[in-house]
Amino acid sequence: MLLVGGVGETMAGFKPAASTYQVVFRPAAFSNRIDAAGVCASMVVWPKPTATIGNACVPILIALSLASCGAQAASRAATVSPALTPASCPATHAAEPPFVPPAPYPSKPAGAEFWYGTPELWTSLPTTGSWPDLPYVRGAYVQKVFWWRDGYDWRSETTPQLTVEGMRIDRTAKPLVASPATNAFSTDIGSAMLVLVEVPASGCWKITGDYRGAQLTFVVSIPA
Repeated sequence: MLLVGGVGETMAGFKPAASTYQVVFRPAAFSNRIDAAGVCASMVVWPKPTATIGNACVPILIALSLASCGAQAASRAATVSPALTPASCPATHAAEPPFVPPAPYPSKPAGAEFWYGTPELWTSLPTTGSWPDLPYVRGAYVQKVFWWRDGYDWRSETTPQLTVEGMRIDRTAKPLVASPATNAFSTDIGSAMLVLVEVPASGCWKITGDYRGAQLTFVVSIPA
């Protein structure tokens, strides 16, 4: 179970107020991707009494749920297409030797992904250099991006001081829109920070995260 935007309450038995929400993802295996066809089955929106997800996040999540439950979701495959990065896009690949985060984080992320960054700030990226089959909602491709920092505690910093920005580098486009960061936790990935990004166009994108002065930049391809 992955708790997002929470502060560690026990889910069973409590009766929270109806004005705020906690989002709980139950992925079969950890991945940075949001699978449009599986959002309905994997996402539960719980009322929550204290911590909230940023105002920009909640409408995105609700929209994703609606989109995945509609007729359009049936046309999307539940599996990830092994899309290859166009040669013109200098997508980020694993360093040699690859970055290994400090304990207690796993030495490798699940699936066809790799860790990228430094102990001050890192993320997981696809080995193909591409984010294929992203949900297309309200005129933008939507992706959830997890970030980590050694020593970050999801309980004590429920609203991380993380900002994310991005620009298309192969053609002119509006910059991506990033939600306010929230906290996340799962036993297999530990304490993490989460941002939802809305990317207005396919193409080659340069994305930068900044957490308390530590910056991390990567390039990823988003197929149409």
